Amino acid sequence: MEMKQQLKLTQQLVMTPQLQQAIKLLQMSRFELTEMVQEELLENPVLEDVHETGESAPAPAPETASASTGDEPAQGEKAEIDWERYLESQALQGPAPSARIAADQDQPSVEATLSRGEDLVDHLAWQVRMSDLIDEERAFAALVLGNLDDDGYLKIDGTAPEEIVPHLADEAGLDPEDAEEVLQILMRFDPIGACARSLEECLLVQAKHFEMDALVLAVIEQHLGDLERRNYAAIAKALECTVEEVYDIAQVIAELEPRPGRNFLSEEPRYITPDVYVHRVGDQYYVVANDDGMPRLKISGFYRAAMSDDPKAKEYIQSKLRSAQWLIRSIDQRRKTIVRVTECIVDKQRDFFEKGIEHLKPMILRDVAEEVGMHESTISRVTSNKYVHTPRGIFELKFFFNSAIRRDNHNDIASESVKQAIKKIIANEEPKKPYSDQAIVEMLAEGDIQIARRTVAKYREALGILSSSKRKKYF
Repeated sequence: MEMKQQLKLTQQLVMTPQLQQAIKLLQMSRFELTEMVQEELLENPVLEDVHETGESAPAPAPETASASTGDEPAQGEKAEIDWERYLESQALQGPAPSARIAADQDQPSVEATLSRGEDLVDHLAWQVRMSDLIDEERAFAALVLGNLDDDGYLKIDGTAPEEIVPHLADEAGLDPEDAEEVLQILMRFDPIGACARSLEECLLVQAKHFEMDALVLAVIEQHLGDLERRNYAAIAKALECTVEEVYDIAQVIAELEPRPGRNFLSEEPRYITPDVYVHRVGDQYYVVANDDGMPRLKISGFYRAAMSDDPKAKEYIQSKLRSAQWLIRSIDQRRKTIVRVTECIVDKQRDFFEKGIEHLKPMILRDVAEEVGMHESTISRVTSNKYVHTPRGIFELKFFFNSAIRRDNHNDIASESVKQAIKKIIANEEPKKPYSDQAIVEMLAEGDIQIARRTVAKYREALGILSSSKRKKYF
């Protein structure tokens, strides 16, 4: 054994924090980017939003102020950056005057400006408080409400439906029989059928409340499976009635609410804001980034004096300046990359923009990556959660990437075009005689589209279309 020193020269790829941030920015959606920038504005004092200050957009930063891509720049690199000069060039305009509120003017608190719709549990809890239940029964009711899912059903993971009430009754110190009676009361609260343990129980409570006849109750209790499969003949035979009567019963049951909690879902609608626009001018298509509503960042000139007065403050501000500069450059690079990738997509999918979705071409990430000189993973990040506004509507950028389906004596066709062809075939079918998946395969083959039956089934399910047996209209 011996001790010795040895020099070794190696190369390795290091993911610096700045590079990790750039990659993270690239895959962010527009909403996520806006939120992240707002957080940076709060944490980094040298950053300002041009829209808030009322100033014009800053000119591109000079090369002397470029941010380093390393983890910790050397002292020599710090000396090469003339931050005072850079800040002076950025602070030629003073901040615009802002409106101020009089100190003695009463303003609503932040809490007073917030609003939230009443959810299902709040609505039911209010009815529990208005009822004449005793303390143990109220405790049981609270446990029931605490175990409702978004649809309004009483469910506990790992517990069978018939064991839920005894389990909660024991926890509330209530007799199981009394607890069952309390649950029946809760199910008759508004919305009727909430707190049910199954679809059958939910529909049955509603049917009894509306005093529906015995045949309706019998179908709900005994034949929901056949009803779902539209096996009306089997129901008619079991109940000794006509198929027409069963069909009428099915229409009545369809009016009941299978998801009592759906009207109390508090999720707000999410509106899509496109990241880029595609405009047609004559025979040409132009891609323009959508900068509306996006924060426009600049470096604040307020800290110039602090840099010259206090050496410690200068060191702190310089680190923040480097972080701010890198963020600004990364956002700008993200914008340019999205535009560049979209331009490539428009060029390759020109037939789609000219003629419609039937002419969408097969395209994979590699096709665009090779064209723009980027890695496939970069293209994947660029196209995730990014939307483009085109003359044919708003699409996610990933929409334009499709696998190829072979055609006889023709060019390959995109899988999305095949889905639309299936959708069109089903839309034009006879309601009483819907096409089976095999029939759709044969009809597609007439158009030189060769796919398997299981592929048709997969595409049909992706489109949210039921099977032929469930699409069939008997009357």
